[in-house]
This record gives sequence, C-alpha cells and structure tokens, in this order.
Amino acid sequence: MIELTAISGAKFFLNPDLIYRVEETPDTVITLTTEKVLLAQESAEQINYLIIAYRREIFAKLFEH
Repeated sequence: MIELTAISGAKFFLNPDLIYRVEETPDTVITLTTEKVLLAQESAEQINYLIIAYRREIFAKLFEH
C-alpha cells in the first residue's frame, strides 16, 4: 500500500493496483478501477514515485531467499 494525504490533511493508504488514472486538474484526482474518485495532496509525479518504490519493495522481498 502507498500512503497518501487527502485534501483535508488526513493520511490514508491506497492499494496502487486499484488505480486506473491519476490526473492533475490542478488538484490531484485519482480514479480507481471501481470508478471511485479520490483527491490527494501529492502530485501525480509523487504518486508515480510511490508506486514504483512500493513495487520495488515487493519484488525485493520475493528474491531475498
């Protein structure tokens, strides 16, 4: 899961596998595969970085042994 910040300032965790699209309009709008829409304080670029870091961590754990 990646940790994001809602527009209200509340932190939340999101499964990046559910992300369909991320747009900046200028707020960052995250559309999920379920068609639910979330707003985040992080930029689309920051979210992309968080997703990459999350996936790297998962793959690193797969090859630890």
